[in-house]
Amino acid sequence: MARAPEPVALLPTEANGVEMMAKFFRALGDPARLRLLEFLLHDEHTVTECVAHVGLSQGRVSTHLGCLADCGYVQVRRAGRFAHYTVTDPRVAELVLLARSLAADNAAALAACMRITPSP
Repeated sequence: MARAPEPVALLPTEANGVEMMAKFFRALGDPARLRLLEFLLHDEHTVTECVAHVGLSQGRVSTHLGCLADCGYVQVRRAGRFAHYTVTDPRVAELVLLARSLAADNAAALAACMRITPSP
C-alpha cells in the first residue's frame, strides 16, 4: 500500500516567521489600503490622485501609502515636489485577485462573522 505524501508546510518554520506573515496580512487589513493598492496595480499615481480616488484626507492617504511602502507593497519615486507610487511586485495583483475571489466565495460567512468587526 502506497504511503500518502507528507504534508507540505505552508507557514514558515522559524520562530518569528508566522508572526511576520500575520503582519503581512495585517498590512492588507484596512479597506483604504486595499483600495489604494488596487488603484496602484496598473499605473503609477501621485498622492493627489490617490486622495481623489480614495476620498480621504491627504494626511491619511500619505499614512496608508507609507505603511504600504514600509511593508514592501509599493515603491515611491520622487520627482520634485511630487511622490509617485506604484506596486512593487506584480504578484500583488495575483494576491488581490485571489483574495477577491475567496471573499466572494465566502461572502455569506464573512458577512455573518462577528469575531472580526468591520473597520470604522
